Amino acid sequence: MSLSALLPFLDRLADAAGESIMPHFRAAGRVDNKAATGFDPVTAGDRAAEAAMRALINATHPEHGIMGEEYGNERLDAEKVWVLDPIDGTRAFISGLPVWGTLIGLLDGGRPALGMMAQPFTGERFSGDGRSARYSGPGGPRPLATRPCAALADAVISTTTPALFKGAEREAYLRVEEQVRLVRYGYDCYAYCMVAAGFMDAVIETGLQAYDIVALIPVIEGAGGRVTNWEGGSAAGGGRVVASGDPRLHERILEALAG
Repeated sequence: MSLSALLPFLDRLADAAGESIMPHFRAAGRVDNKAATGFDPVTAGDRAAEAAMRALINATHPEHGIMGEEYGNERLDAEKVWVLDPIDGTRAFISGLPVWGTLIGLLDGGRPALGMMAQPFTGERFSGDGRSARYSGPGGPRPLATRPCAALADAVISTTTPALFKGAEREAYLRVEEQVRLVRYGYDCYAYCMVAAGFMDAVIETGLQAYDIVALIPVIEGAGGRVTNWEGGSAAGGGRVVASGDPRLHERILEALAG
């Protein structure tokens, strides 16, 4: 099956996830902590949404693999592997803030080929295939396009929190932050989509998992941006990631991070 033929399936997965999540948003419910130290929350909404998406994939495309945050991996040797994060931004979710989203990505031969961020509370979806990107939601459907921004001094950037950067990584990140126009914290996947939509210019992160970024790469690149690790290589495995709307800015950020 061609990649273009799978695009409608992204919406079916997003529908299934949204129907599973929304009864739990801004509702009293149990929050578990997955972390041995610190706080890594997971909710019934996370688990229900991933289970629903896995069931749909296994029923519709049983030959495809699955990599998910909550329930692990299946058939990772398959040519096409779905990469799922049912609620990216669970901390925002449990705080009642609608800046979380469901991330649905597809690896084709190991390459991020399709991706979607779906926000069922706002009714927004951001999707892409690396060549183009699209928005649907309030205001109607439209193409996504990043905005030009070549200089750090003009850039609006985002990161989850500077507290995640330690030691030399923190020094590297601050070399970027001290040069930019504006920094916003704590927006998870929504910040990447604002880069794709042309309202922000870059996101810089560390410690990501593949399910945190695979879905977002085809969206940002399809909108005209660039996503790499801090060394300029593939970001598909997670780790230290830079996503920029303007490739010229991307180079300036990589240079600043390298020192």
